[in-house]
Order: sequence, then C-alpha cells, then structure tokens
Amino acid sequence: MIVLDASVLIAHLESTDIHHARATQLLLSVVDEQLAASPLTLAEVLVGPARVNQLDRVQIALRDLGITTVPLADDAPARLAHLRATTRLRLPDCCVLLAAVTTAAVVATFDVKLAAAAEGLGLTIRTT
Repeated sequence: MIVLDASVLIAHLESTDIHHARATQLLLSVVDEQLAASPLTLAEVLVGPARVNQLDRVQIALRDLGITTVPLADDAPARLAHLRATTRLRLPDCCVLLAAVTTAAVVATFDVKLAAAAEGLGLTIRTT
C-alpha cells in the first residue's frame, strides 16, 4: 500500500503544477499498488477545486485512481498530537504519517520535511 501526500495528488491533478509530470509518473509507476490517503489529505486536495466549483470533477478523478481512505481510529487525536509534538510537522502531514504507520505503507510525497520525518519513523518513501 502507498499512502499519498496532498503534494503528489495536487500536482497530478493540476497540469500547471511544477511537479505535475513527476506526480503522474510516480502514479503510473505504482499502478499495481493499492493507493490510500487520510481523510484530511483528501480534504486538503479538494479545497482548491471547491473554490472554483470543480469538486465533482476532482472527486471523480480521485475515485478513478482507486484511492482508499484510511480511517482515523479512536486513538487518532492522541497519536496525531504525539506526531505533531515530536516531528514539528503541520497536522495534515502528521495525518499522512499516521495513515502510513497504521497501514504499514510506503509514503509518496514531494515534501522534504515530511519525507525526513517518515524515514525517521522507519517508513519507506517514494518521490518518483
């Protein structure tokens, strides 16, 4: 399983993004893998499209990618607080880490700080 960060999904969905080709190549290279994301990551991806009345189009694109939502467990608030305190990452990035730790997944991200924190937790990183 590969847990996707918003940086990868936004870049893939937005053709003018500087990382668009890289994101699309990354997703093509893992076509046989199960893709997943935290609910907060998916919400983060949907903010821009919601602003320009493109929510339905992007939700269909995400569904076509076959992305599974990694649910937040009852202990998520404490675990997220611990990740936030120890990594000093933003809460959305901590949600990526929690989803990956919970599912023993690889993390796909273009965020250098998130990648470093994930490696510090013993997770495998995909950036291409």
